Amino acid sequence: MAKGGISLVGEREADRYATQEDFYTIFNDYLMEFFQLAFLLTRDHEKAERCIVKGLEGCVARNRIFREWARSWARRTIIQDAILELRPRPSQSNSPLSGAIFPYVGHISNGPSEPFSMDLVLGLEDFERFVFVMSVLERHSEHDCSLLLGCSVREIREARNHAMKELMNPSERDVSENQHFIHETQ
Repeated sequence: MAKGGISLVGEREADRYATQEDFYTIFNDYLMEFFQLAFLLTRDHEKAERCIVKGLEGCVARNRIFREWARSWARRTIIQDAILELRPRPSQSNSPLSGAIFPYVGHISNGPSEPFSMDLVLGLEDFERFVFVMSVLERHSEHDCSLLLGCSVREIREARNHAMKELMNPSERDVSENQHFIHETQ
């Protein structure tokens, strides 16, 4: 029992939840990782930066997120902000291409056996790119992707399958199209 007969249970319970400071620390520690995620989704430095700023603002404004889930929550918030920024739909055309250079990462990976060239991922159509990043790289379920993107699970499956085919067979793609997206520096 604490002073005045008040239980420490409430204090211990409060310690389980992420604070504003926790989110500031998470965004500081994982800034490049979060920027890569936002950039993969938006293909644009300015939009990626806006997603990160909005994500941080959204995280510190919300309460009652378990501390252990805070980093995952931050990633999800960035994804949601990127969705709001581009509004990818299966039937829509692509967002404008960015000539941005992202020298920090040449390849991204879903595991040791599945590296993907970042320029090929950025070359996917908006909807396919969002589905690929969310379902393959971020490992969201098909159901979760469909809820976040506002479409059917069938559309998620089709977009993921098409994206995987394009990424596995890059020679079938117009090589000049990919030169607009990213320049790898090694």
